[in-house]
Amino acid sequence: MEFDLNNQGEIDLMSVKRMMEKLGAPKTHLELKKMISEVTGGVSETISYQDFVNVMLGKRSAVLKLVMMFEGKANENNPKPSGPPPERDIASLP
Repeated sequence: MEFDLNNQGEIDLMSVKRMMEKLGAPKTHLELKKMISEVTGGVSETISYQDFVNVMLGKRSAVLKLVMMFEGKANENNPKPSGPPPERDIASLP
């Protein structure tokens, strides 16, 4: 959530760049594009939440299965909104 700058549940190139810089491992745009391509299998230019969890925990992790099961249960009650996020004003910020 910290690096999802547009609140769409995906991390784009600039968000990955910011994350890597914050971790102390800055990368070039070409390296970042290659990383995103490896994570998504070359089908997307952004990393989804599920792809991120898969990379961080590994595809065969029991923790991953529990997280994904929990996320699935949580998403049943709260479907993902479609369209652009609602506009916010200063008063609505935390």
